[in-house]
Amino acid sequence: MAVATFTKSGTKAATAVTLDKSVFGVEVKGHELLKQAYLAYLANGRVNSAVTKKRGQVSGGGAKPWRQKGTGRARFGSSRNPIWTGGGIAFGPTGNENYTKKINIGAKRLAIRQALTVAAKEDKVKVIEDFTSPDGKIKPTLNLLTKIGATGTVLILVAEKNDLVDRATRNLSNVKTVQANYANVFDLMNADNIVITKKALETISEWLGAAK
Repeated sequence: MAVATFTKSGTKAATAVTLDKSVFGVEVKGHELLKQAYLAYLANGRVNSAVTKKRGQVSGGGAKPWRQKGTGRARFGSSRNPIWTGGGIAFGPTGNENYTKKINIGAKRLAIRQALTVAAKEDKVKVIEDFTSPDGKIKPTLNLLTKIGATGTVLILVAEKNDLVDRATRNLSNVKTVQANYANVFDLMNADNIVITKKALETISEWLGAAK
């Protein structure tokens, strides 16, 4: 599959690049594997910060709310009981829960191939000769993306991510730059356009291609 290629200044290159079929042309049967990898990415990035107090950790409740007998009401020993307002929480999160989901390396890489294949079939993939930012400024990045028609949410895959490249994109809410060998299903599936440098394509082929 051939895709349009652009120079690093944003003009259309004379020759198009042919994508590696073993990466961008795999068979996608349903979306079960893509869903599994997508949910695993979210689960593994989840911050476990929710914590509730049990009845023994809530302050107060040292005395019986009323005497044991003679009131006509049910007997009660503490107002910190979970069924009372302001009481402890039964079976609430403790902060020690493990939400991570395991997915083996082979399945994970196949899911990335499938995500790249879906993106290529939907004409979301654009190739540029190189993506550099000598000054780390945002304006040249915006001009480049406008010239090549990369609108919406844009994912830029580079062979090597440095501080200047990061500075040129990190303050753009709809643009994310990722080193090619750290590409993941979540970013690929959420991108409206995927911009890949030629060197990043080589990295992806070495990482996910038929030879690998």
